[in-house]
Amino acid sequence: MPSDPLARRDDAALAAEIAAIAGDYLCSLRDRQELIGKALGAAGDEGANQRIIEMLRRERPDDAILSEECADVGHRASARRVWIVDPLDGTREYGEGRDDWAVHVALALDGIAAIGAVALPSLGTVMRSDEPSPLPAAGNPLRMVVSRTRPAKEAVAVAEALGAVLVPMGSAGAKAMAVVRGQADIYLHSGGQYEWDNAAPVAVASAFGLYCARLDGSPMRYNSADPSLGDFLICRAELADLVNDAMEKTTPHS
Repeated sequence: MPSDPLARRDDAALAAEIAAIAGDYLCSLRDRQELIGKALGAAGDEGANQRIIEMLRRERPDDAILSEECADVGHRASARRVWIVDPLDGTREYGEGRDDWAVHVALALDGIAAIGAVALPSLGTVMRSDEPSPLPAAGNPLRMVVSRTRPAKEAVAVAEALGAVLVPMGSAGAKAMAVVRGQADIYLHSGGQYEWDNAAPVAVASAFGLYCARLDGSPMRYNSADPSLGDFLICRAELADLVNDAMEKTTPHS
């Protein structure tokens, strides 16, 4: 009898396997061309979430789960191990046939995004916290990823102060992984996000040696009662002081 491919995987391998399986499902769903636009995005969210939750319930039945697409699983508030997932980050981009969308699977341990995988299914890759590699050289000029539809004014102001080039992109996972993959150097976010938007990206980015913190310099903490987590900076470590100085100079003071 063939063994279950997910059996006996450690947490990092499990996160990567689940992200890849969900990503394969989303690609297959889109390739069938039965749905388009918002309808495709909604079906993708629901189907990917169902698969992720089922796999986590089977493989880690004692762990809690926080997902964008369903009610909490397990006693999340008191849990030390919480899986934080976004089954389809960048629903709009997915529905439009773009490649800048992602699947996020993270494990928070005592409030820290310690383990994670970010699948970029359209690119055929999974970035994972247990397989870090050296970062490519920084850009010259520097490159800052921003929302392709609503770039934050704070990020635009900092980019102008640094002489950085803006790189419009879709999902939060795609933006963070652009920094990990050397396609950008800075990801500064000051708008509304939730823990599932950035837990897996932060786990991966941290493992690759990137600076990850709230805009006030405080650590990124997870499994809060209120899952909103709306601002952060992910960048090359050697750029953190430079970016923080630019933020200080460009932020209005009352």
